[in-house]
Amino acid sequence: MFTGIIEDLGRILSLNQNGSGQRFEIANSLPREGVALGDSVAVDGVCLTVTALAEGAFSADVSGETLKVSSLGRLRLGDQVHLERALTLSGRLGGHLVSGHVDGQGKIVERRQIDPSLELCIEAPPALLPYLVPKGSVAVNGVSLTLNQPERSRFRVMLVPQTLQGTRLGELRVGDLVNLEADILGKYVRHFVLGAEGAKGVDEAFLREHGFL
Repeated sequence: MFTGIIEDLGRILSLNQNGSGQRFEIANSLPREGVALGDSVAVDGVCLTVTALAEGAFSADVSGETLKVSSLGRLRLGDQVHLERALTLSGRLGGHLVSGHVDGQGKIVERRQIDPSLELCIEAPPALLPYLVPKGSVAVNGVSLTLNQPERSRFRVMLVPQTLQGTRLGELRVGDLVNLEADILGKYVRHFVLGAEGAKGVDEAFLREHGFL
């Protein structure tokens, strides 16, 4: 699990074919003692496993499916990426709970400067729309943000100066695609209320059966 608070901006050192996927080597300034083989690191919001370590860099394998459904498939040598190590139980939850499993890609459809901040309007895929609630949380390229104004198939987020300084979100332009992950707590609540496929979920009969009515 992650928090959506970016720790470092890494840089792609190499991209090598690895079966149907690729192996990324990423330069970074994360604490050397804080990254070990087998650790999870979120790269632009995608949870990857550290497979090799070098001085000032780590490598991670990315499957063909992940390359297809996330922005990682568009990365090139020298590109910068958001990095966050996995949350520890003694750490602070400064953002919100993020699993690093991308739900889909959104498209930047509008950007508006509201000094000293920047507002982005993002078009989201239909599967994410039920989880986009006012003042709720969403991860955009791994960055924990607050939804300001959901509008049908779109939502708006405000990037404050600290976010603009510590991430690459301020460089996004209209038409760019971003990795989106909905709030995991919202996913579980919706699953419980509506039930799994073929299940009846929570209704009046369920509440009576369990003594709530």
